[in-house]
Amino acid sequence: MYALIMAGGAGVRLNLGEKPLIMISGCPLISYVIDAFRGAGCTPVVAASVRTPMTLNWCRAQGIDFCKTDGAGYIDDMVSAVTMLDEEKPLFVSVSDIPCIIPEIIQTISETYHSSGKDAASTWVPATLVTSCRETMPYRETIHGIGACPAGINILKGDLITQSQDEIQILLDEPRLALNVNTRADLAEAETFLKKYPPRTV
Repeated sequence: MYALIMAGGAGVRLNLGEKPLIMISGCPLISYVIDAFRGAGCTPVVAASVRTPMTLNWCRAQGIDFCKTDGAGYIDDMVSAVTMLDEEKPLFVSVSDIPCIIPEIIQTISETYHSSGKDAASTWVPATLVTSCRETMPYRETIHGIGACPAGINILKGDLITQSQDEIQILLDEPRLALNVNTRADLAEAETFLKKYPPRTV
């Protein structure tokens, strides 16, 4: 199963260079996400853009498959990348700024999705867990009676990528999904979390 990792954002709020390559505990931010999907048995493909040329170079150097998009926005770049992959089956689509993710979480999402019979899946975390700048996001929904924020991980069918897909909403009470790196405070929090709970030893 492909895991399309979206890495076309420049990270202007952090102002530390291209966001996917910001170092956390000695490793680029995006590498944690790639490692987690590989550990879950997925094939990672990075969707970088004209706004992240160094990320494209890093992928080349690391032998990681990638698609180069126009940087037109998350949705447009996602559709473009899936089209370039020519993938008709379900695939993961993930943000690249959730460094605390581990393979077990991905496997839970996959198993829940495949048992649902739905076309797609979206992943959510309780809003009470969110301490990063996502806590100010206007986009929230009530999932199973709980206020929730999107975690940035979805499963979509490639052959329906330009259409609305019937989805299962998966709510996970998982602190590892509650932190995405958008500010320097988020970066410091991720550093602290990963030092306490290294992803490769969980």
